[in-house]
Amino acid sequence: MARPGPGPEGFGEGDGLGPGGEGLHRGDSGALRMRGWVPGICGALGMPGRVPGICGALGMRGRIPALLGLALALASLLPAAGARRSQDLHCGACRALVDELEWEIAQVDPRKTIQMGSFRINPDGSQSVVEVPYARSEAHLTELLERVCEKMKEYGEKLDPSTQRKSYVRVISHDGTKMDLSGVKFDGDVTSSLKFACESIAEEYEDELIEFLSHEAENVKDRLCSKRTDLCDHALHIPHDEL
Repeated sequence: MARPGPGPEGFGEGDGLGPGGEGLHRGDSGALRMRGWVPGICGALGMPGRVPGICGALGMRGRIPALLGLALALASLLPAAGARRSQDLHCGACRALVDELEWEIAQVDPRKTIQMGSFRINPDGSQSVVEVPYARSEAHLTELLERVCEKMKEYGEKLDPSTQRKSYVRVISHDGTKMDLSGVKFDGDVTSSLKFACESIAEEYEDELIEFLSHEAENVKDRLCSKRTDLCDHALHIPHDEL
């Protein structure tokens, strides 16, 4: 380190500053004295001699860097924690949304059909109309997407103590079976947040949901929530049966 020059207000070697920058520096109060350069922020700013403001007044020689480092570390964790909470919520909403849609589809009589196509008469007198199963028809899926997020009021939030990740589980079963609700948080804040996330996903990914659910497919939750979108990208390494 280069030898500091004379300090502000005429403080220099004649004022107790030795050749190595050591000596006594008086603060604004004569009672508070600090030896040499003030470490941490004050020293980094190159403020030898009389140190004004909080550095000189407090005389916190070794503590400033430690306190600053702690504050910065805590501040850096806040965005990460917030992002993780948001990801857990949207991932959980996506997975719950797919579960509810698949359950609704399964309740429809597979023999029920709906006519799709154009009812206009072709030149040969025929019509381009076909009958398709109603359960996975675009008309039925579109109808479901408009109301399925109401089911989020039947979900609660569960925290994994080992990973600190949140998941969302049903607190009311479809068939009336008693649910294990140990460790499950169920209140208005949870259900309203989950419902809002569900509605956002249903609107943004409507085409993808209809594409995947218009025919029977395996691992729709994994394919849609983890691979087609990045809503559950943290779960890509988890085997399908644990998703």
